[in-house]
Amino acid sequence: MTTQGSARQPVTELDARYSSALNPRPGADKVTATEWSEALRLLDTAEIFWLSTVRDDGRLHVTPVIAAQHEGVLYFSTGPTEQKAKNLAHDAHCALTTGRNSLTEGMDVVIEGRAEKVSDPAALENMIAAYEAKYGPHITSSEGTFHGISEGIRKGAVAGFALSPATAYGFGREQGVYSHTRWTF
Repeated sequence: MTTQGSARQPVTELDARYSSALNPRPGADKVTATEWSEALRLLDTAEIFWLSTVRDDGRLHVTPVIAAQHEGVLYFSTGPTEQKAKNLAHDAHCALTTGRNSLTEGMDVVIEGRAEKVSDPAALENMIAAYEAKYGPHITSSEGTFHGISEGIRKGAVAGFALSPATAYGFGREQGVYSHTRWTF
């Protein structure tokens, strides 16, 4: 598996059709595309993500997960027998989504691509380090919600996945002005 996300810089475009750039609101003429570095910052600070996968009969499956990025690759995990693992074994296409759930502020980020199961020990250690750095005591403390996940990943009791973005979208909102950025890798 190749996980060279940091070396891959996307083409960044503002999609005016879904932005306030075409709207006569004050400030709408200043709408610009969001830089990928800002999207990475948002991914680093988001705690919950929504993973969307496709069941073998074509129905969608959406569930919350934790995720951490390392060098532009988003890592997430699941139990090997859970529905999302079964779905990814059938069809690796998926999306990870995170955001603010607000109409007036913040940014929602959607990452689309193919999730690859992580089996390389060095990549697994990168994933674990990213999880522990991001979620801290939730993972490292014996009282933490996800305590034991690091060892579970190492032993294969927890399946790790890497999602390198193929396309990503940012939906920004600030003081009634909206932006829609597309990042293509």
